[in-house]
Amino acid sequence: MSLTGKDPHNARELAAVILLGARIARREARGKPTKRLENRADRIRQEAQAREDAKRTK
Repeated sequence: MSLTGKDPHNARELAAVILLGARIARREARGKPTKRLENRADRIRQEAQAREDAKRTK
C-alpha cells in the first residue's frame, strides 16, 4: 500500500530511501564512494514504481 495517492512508496520503502540518502550524504562529505548506496536506493524506487504500475493495470 502506497503512503500517499501520488507516491508509489510504502512507509518502509520511504524510510529506507531516506536513510540511504542520509548515508550517501555522510559518505560524500567524507569523500568516499556512494555508488553502491545510490544503486540500492534506485532499486527500491524502481520496485515500488513497478508494483504500483502493476496494480493500476489490473
